[in-house]
Amino acid sequence: MRRSFAFKLTLLTLAWLLLAIACEQIPARAFWPALFGALTTPVALLCTALLTLYWLRRNWRVALLPILTLGLTWPHVQRGLALHLTGEAADFNQAVMTRQGRTDFLLGAGNAGAVSLLSANVRIFNVYAQLRDPDNASSKNFIRWLATSPADVLCLQEFYNEPGGSPENGKVFRSDEALGRASGRHSFVSTSLTNRIGAEFGMAIFSRFPIVRRGTIPFGKLTQNHAMWADLARPATPGHRPDTIRVFNVHYQSMSMAEGDIVTATESRAGLRQKAPNLLRRFRNGAVARGTQVDTVLARVLRSPYPVLLAGDFNDLPYSYTYDQLADHLQNAWATVGLGIGATYHGQLPGLRIDQQFASPQWQVLGCRVHQEIKWSDHYPLEGLYQLTVNSEQ
Repeated sequence: MRRSFAFKLTLLTLAWLLLAIACEQIPARAFWPALFGALTTPVALLCTALLTLYWLRRNWRVALLPILTLGLTWPHVQRGLALHLTGEAADFNQAVMTRQGRTDFLLGAGNAGAVSLLSANVRIFNVYAQLRDPDNASSKNFIRWLATSPADVLCLQEFYNEPGGSPENGKVFRSDEALGRASGRHSFVSTSLTNRIGAEFGMAIFSRFPIVRRGTIPFGKLTQNHAMWADLARPATPGHRPDTIRVFNVHYQSMSMAEGDIVTATESRAGLRQKAPNLLRRFRNGAVARGTQVDTVLARVLRSPYPVLLAGDFNDLPYSYTYDQLADHLQNAWATVGLGIGATYHGQLPGLRIDQQFASPQWQVLGCRVHQEIKWSDHYPLEGLYQLTVNSEQ
């Protein structure tokens, strides 16, 4: 009787897992309740793994069912919990964790011609009063850290720049100058708002390679949530001819859900009744917007004549339509070579990976790391290393 119940439970769990994965492919604008089904994917994967262990001790033939299902859905396991324990990726991750200095990560042996990309939501460099600290220390440190980064390309969201400085801040926020020409990089700032003192808000791409073409992708009215792209001309290196690559920098719609409201909703029934309707509305509206935004960007990616690197703040989890659409065509850097959860959100909600880097099939992902030691924003910077596999020797 117990074994019969366990077998039925196994079949139901496997059906649940497949349904949850199917929900990831449904845009919220078509059927928004599918969002909740998609979010149960990691729980369904965990239950499937536990049932595998259960049946391995009792009936190995039945265990083949969850084992086969986990094998077929392994890419979804890697989305939330990358498990690259052996091979080149694991060796590279170990080198990253043990070597001193960021240059070792980017310029390891055998990486000639590789492209290093660092992406970060910089939270307007903490310029707002509620984010500032004495003498703008975090702002100065963050800009200095980015300026001295050995990364070839920087993709920054929630960028802030005071082109001529200001009486209040002096030259602290002349970030375009500091991260561009002063650090040997070409710059492309996509400005969505300019305030009364001429300060610029938006997004930015900085590149050690010349920027030969560029463009902005608005999602309707141009706001902080938009995308941008730049074609970068890479010079020849030993064994590699000159080439052009296209980099996309994206900032998808946030849910605008205050952490305090989420905490209140989970602490008591009264809090849930008070906060749940507004949270649910924001959750739905954010997902609908992101679904349209990722479709817009993906159409541009698929038309690119050059190998693509895409990075940015997704404001969404790996088990979502936003992530799934890109994962159908591109490699996710962390899922390909990472180890662990790879959380990028620095806030009260732990374990969230909402910042991503993707690469088109022409690239080999050599490494990916989250800079959790950098705490000057509510997002940790994400850094990846890529090597073109289609650029043959001359």
